[in-house]
Amino acid sequence: MSKLKIIIRYFIFTTGLFFMGLGISLTTKSNLGTSPINSLPYVLSMIFPFTVGQFTFLLSILFFLIEIIILRNNFPKEQFFQIFVCPFFGLFVDLGMNICSFINANIYIEKVLVLLSGCFVLAFGVYLQVIANVIINPGEGVVKTIAYKTGKKFGNIKIMFDSTLCILAVIISLFAFGNIKGVREGTIICAALVGSITKICSVIFEHFKYKYITSISIDKDYESN
Repeated sequence: MSKLKIIIRYFIFTTGLFFMGLGISLTTKSNLGTSPINSLPYVLSMIFPFTVGQFTFLLSILFFLIEIIILRNNFPKEQFFQIFVCPFFGLFVDLGMNICSFINANIYIEKVLVLLSGCFVLAFGVYLQVIANVIINPGEGVVKTIAYKTGKKFGNIKIMFDSTLCILAVIISLFAFGNIKGVREGTIICAALVGSITKICSVIFEHFKYKYITSISIDKDYESN
């Protein structure tokens, strides 16, 4: 693969990370609950003097380490580049929160519209990372690793993984505030929609393949998302 193709792929991947951060921020600003992957960092950011992005960075590092612990010598060498994804992902989440700081949805229909916008943007970010086909976001990487080790379907492990993050967020929230913060109906909607929207993105953009991008199917990994 030529250096130019590699540069383009990593540019697409980084752009996907940006849209993921922006999508996560939009779902958070909907005030209907944030995305499952952001539920724990969001709750922790309300307790400790760190931003959502900083906790996202720390959680991504944890996911990366879990992958290495599980796979050990079988951990793909090229996936060590995931360590560079962690700070960028956290940075883009905080950047997204700043970009969306003007959003103040009060009416329920406004909240729903902001939430759906966030789901579409988040799904587009996931799609860009998939077609870039270089490295994996640690949040997805740890799910794939567990699925590989257990022999279970990616989609089923993804549901269990997201549910675990949400449960932890709920428990910590109840302990710290006496009520649930960050996890609401929007969290469930986001978990249900993003995978399906990602598939739709694949259909829409399949006619706009660039010669530097190898088109790959995402149905297998996201069939149960």
